[in-house]
Parts: sequence; structure tokens; C-alpha cells
Amino acid sequence: MVTLSKRLALVAVDAVAINLALFLALLLRFDGRIPTQYLATYGSFVWPTTAVAVLVFYLCGFYRRLWRYASLTDLATIVLGTGSVAALQLVGFYFLEAYRFPRSVIILTWLLAMVIIGGSRLWNRLHWFFKNRQINGGKSLEEWEQVLIIGAGDAGEMVLRELQKRPDLGLKVVGFIDDDPEKLGRSIHGVPILGHVAAIPVLVQKHQIQQIIIAIPSASRKQKKEIIEVCRQTKAKLRILPGVYELIDGKVTINHIKEVEIEDLLGRDPAEVNIEEIAGYLRGEVVLVTGAGGSIGSELCRQIARFNPQKLLLLGHGENSIFEIHNELGCLFPQLNILPVIADIQDKRRIDEIFEKYKPAVVFHAAAHKHVPLMEINPTEAVKNNVLGTLNVAEAADRYRAKRFALISTDKAVNPKSVMGATKRAAEIIVQIIGRQSSTRFCAVRFGNVLGSRGSVVPLLRSRLPGAARSLLPIPR
Repeated sequence: MVTLSKRLALVAVDAVAINLALFLALLLRFDGRIPTQYLATYGSFVWPTTAVAVLVFYLCGFYRRLWRYASLTDLATIVLGTGSVAALQLVGFYFLEAYRFPRSVIILTWLLAMVIIGGSRLWNRLHWFFKNRQINGGKSLEEWEQVLIIGAGDAGEMVLRELQKRPDLGLKVVGFIDDDPEKLGRSIHGVPILGHVAAIPVLVQKHQIQQIIIAIPSASRKQKKEIIEVCRQTKAKLRILPGVYELIDGKVTINHIKEVEIEDLLGRDPAEVNIEEIAGYLRGEVVLVTGAGGSIGSELCRQIARFNPQKLLLLGHGENSIFEIHNELGCLFPQLNILPVIADIQDKRRIDEIFEKYKPAVVFHAAAHKHVPLMEINPTEAVKNNVLGTLNVAEAADRYRAKRFALISTDKAVNPKSVMGATKRAAEIIVQIIGRQSSTRFCAVRFGNVLGSRGSVVPLLRSRLPGAARSLLPIPR
């Protein structure tokens, strides 16, 4: 925010600048020997021209801007403001003969005023930059991390500008990488385009790059994967800008740049699903999600909540996980009727009580034991939960005439080779059998590996905690 003292300082600078520009214009016009009559006119012209200039600059917003972020838009404002003052001077000279100067003086005054006032604003920005260059632990420019930006397009240029505005981050952009042959050898804001993607390992070593930022939001996952594979040949830290749809407003901040995620390494784009089209049957209905505290169940709840069901029942055996998803949804959707239900799907009587009381129309059955090695050691629990638990919920859905029942299954149910896969295949068969003679529409949806879900390998690799790698080893029988 521009304080009053800073605004007054800017007013004083502009007042001096406009009069200095007029005096210098007279010196240039008359080769350093200003006629006495024009000096007298200049003396009487000082106060009215100062008042008019300050008023015009105020109306143009000169004193409401943060000039340390000056851009081309601000430069255009300076041109407009000084031009308006010059136009008013011409009008004054036409009507007030006592204040008449040669017209060339007015044009020179305009040009000089632009240079002087623009220079004062540029100095403001440079002063701020050098004042803050010692931030980030007192590092000098020579100690900043060397950065390479992949993508010399609009996104790359915005990232460069953002980094230049944030010296506190201690990041210095050394160059750009782009495969467009027409861009090679050119520069953006003084930063050169050094080469193509294949040259990254050599350039990283040559310029001692410590960080690489991928700034190609329109790139496909396959293209990103290829770039990441090249970057992995170096020791530089790798970061990436989000996809183009997340940058649709054209604004990029440092906060948008993230670490490379496992999804960025996939060689294909995710399947696009029109959720609005297929989830219309959720609106106004009582929806039950079993296993609502799990990774898949909780995400189902988040998606379902968007479609304004009459009531959303969060059923789970673990009170902590149910508390967390209930608290989260309560904050995100305060108007939604959300009810946490603590129950074990193996308890047939309790499941019947829930169906009898709430009469859910749509059931998503995501409750299951899914950890393959643990189920190999505890096959009885896998059968009780995945098979008998599913039977209890499916029979209750049929008995209380739910409209739809969806079993969340797994791709491991295809030709199962593990206890977990076999029990989930049995659960699918149960749903198929009940569905043949029921008014409820039953279906089973098989999920593959869900990236980032609890118990999957990705969170373990990310955790970097001692023992994380050991937890990936097979459990002895």
C-alpha cells in the first residue's frame, strides 16, 4: 500500500520534474541562451503548470501505483499523463498570450518529462530490487541458485518475470530451453535461449544449474515424461508448472510451481469423465458411502457432495478417519446434510438398522481390506470383510429397495492370484447374483492402482522417512 508520505514524495518529484523538463527544453531550443522574455514567462508559469501537472497525474493514477512493479502498462500511463499536460499547455498558450512559448518547447518538454518521470519510477523499482537482493539468508547474487526454464513461451516468460520480482527466493534464471529452432539464440528480458531439450545435461553441467522448471502447461503427459527423463540425467532439482487449465486466467505465481508428481511420469493422459452428466441421479437422494474414511471412499464423498444430495451418510469402522472426512466436508459444504455413521459391515444387524432408518437410495460400497500382503497373512479377515461384509450391504440394499448399488472392486479380481483379489472377485459374484433378481440396479467398478492412495507405493516413496523402504519388502510367512 502506498503511504501518504510516499505519495507526497512522488508529488514533489513530479513537480520538480515537470518544471525541470520545461527549463531544459528552453535551453535546448535556444542553444543554452534563453531570451529574457522567456525566462520571465517561465518564472510566472511555474506555479500554474505545476498545479495542472500534479492534478493530471493524480487523475491518471500516478500516486496509487506500486512503482516497484512497473510494467509497460505503467509506462503507457506516464506517456498519457505527460502528453495530457503538454496538450493543456498548448491550450493555455493559445488562450493566454502572456504564457506563450514556441511550440517546439512544448514538444521537447513532453519528451523530457517522460524521460525524467519515467526514470524516477524506474529508479524506484531498481532501488527496491537492490534493497531486497540480500534477502534469503543474506545471499548475494553470486550465491543464488542457478535456474533453467524449459519452455520459452508465454508461461516461461511469466515465470521469469515472477522470479525477477521475487529476489527473496534467491533464484537466478540463467537461460531457457526450447525445441523451436526459430527461438534458439534469441533472448527474453535479457535471458538467452540456450538450446533444445536434448542439450539439457550438457547445459546443466556448463552453467552449474541447480534447479530446472518445466513451464510448458500445454504439453501432453507423454511430452512431459520425455522431458523429465532427460532432466533425470542431471542432479538438478526438478519442478513443474501446472496444466494449462489451471492457468486459464493468465496469472502465474511462484506458488503454482510444484514438485514433479508421480502423475507427471505417466506416459498417457488421464481419461476424461463427464461427471455432471453421469451423476445427475445423486441430486436430492440419500446417498450412503461405506468405507467413507478410506482413500477411495473419501474421494467419492468429495465428488458426491458437489451434486447436492438430500443426505450423505459416511459409514466407516474407524472413527478417526470418519471424523476427518466429516470435518472436511462440513467446512467445504456447510449447507449439506452430512451424517457420520460408525459401523462394521460385518455386523449384519447394525447394517439393517442403518438401511431401515435412513433408506439410502444410492449406495457406494467402498469398504474393504485392500492391502495384498496383509491379507495373505490374514485370509480369514479378508473373507469376513470383503465377502461377508459385501453380502450384508448388498442384501440390505435389495431388502430396503435402494435404487442403485455400486461395488468398488479392483483389477486384482481379474484371474485373482492373491487372497485379496479372490475375495473381491467373490464380492463381484455376490453382487451379480443378487442383481439378477432385485429391483435395485447393481454394478461393480474395477479400479486399478490409485495413485497416492493409502497403502500404495507412492506415499511410501514420497515420505523419505527411515524405514519407508523396508516397508516395501515382502512380509515373511
